[in-house]
Amino acid sequence: MSTKIILIRHCESAGNTGGTFQGQTDCDISETGRKQLDLLALRCRNLHFDAIVSSPLLRAYRTAEAVNRYRGLEIQTDARLEEIGGGAYENTPWSELPARFPEETRRWYEDPGSFQAPGGESMRQVYDRVWAALLELVRRYPGGTVCVTSHGCAIRNMLCHALGYPLARIGEVPWCNNTSLTSLVFTEDGQVRVEFMNDYSHLTPETSNFSKQKWWSSPPAEPGGEVKEEGSGL
Repeated sequence: MSTKIILIRHCESAGNTGGTFQGQTDCDISETGRKQLDLLALRCRNLHFDAIVSSPLLRAYRTAEAVNRYRGLEIQTDARLEEIGGGAYENTPWSELPARFPEETRRWYEDPGSFQAPGGESMRQVYDRVWAALLELVRRYPGGTVCVTSHGCAIRNMLCHALGYPLARIGEVPWCNNTSLTSLVFTEDGQVRVEFMNDYSHLTPETSNFSKQKWWSSPPAEPGGEVKEEGSGL
């Protein structure tokens, strides 16, 4: 008997379009995000879920509501599924980060496993808390299928675990698109495998953020240099 966790990254939010590091800053979704959710709701209409569990942040909760649009489940929340706490990075434009925090920003791109914003949460803390949340769901719903709506960096940490990587290799884990689906299968003997990853086939080119943004793979400019405004993740 195996238990399946379907991870869904939240839809595009106002913070994404505004080009800021959101972290745990709460904000509403964008107009494109609403279109993404309509497509996601149709994608999930005939999928079976025994439970839907969301980060309490609004962008993730709105995504859970879309998943639940054609079913009547209670949406549960778990703060352990929230995005990384950004400390001084919170709600700061990506364009300002290299000049204000050069060493931390270098780590974000070059050595993300060691990243921690001033006054913020370490990547290790995220790595540990998100996995603890998933393991609890596996224990609670043995043999079931649980939908989890969460965030870019949080899901990247979940995938790092699921792929069997130590945290130092998180930079090798790809980012997931807004509203993409990723399936993790947990077996009774404690093994986990990635069934599929970053499936956003329900999106159109106009609604896919991957067709518009490249921030996750672009290193920051040197302080004082040009920084693209497309950096908008989390």
